[in-house]
Amino acid sequence: MITRNKEAADQRKLELRASDILDPNNQIGVKLRSLYAAVQEEAIPDRFLDLLEKLDHAEMMASAKMAE
Repeated sequence: MITRNKEAADQRKLELRASDILDPNNQIGVKLRSLYAAVQEEAIPDRFLDLLEKLDHAEMMASAKMAE
């Protein structure tokens, strides 16, 4: 009885997975998640880091002038 219930549950899981694979929204979600993960792993370019440092410096100078 328990084996039969487990087999039925396993079969339902397989059917759900098959329908998930065929679902276009699920396919889009999977591709977007993989794209996001790939972008997230990319290193920040040095040029961008330099620009951020210049911005921080400019903001500090502007706030120092405002404090005077």
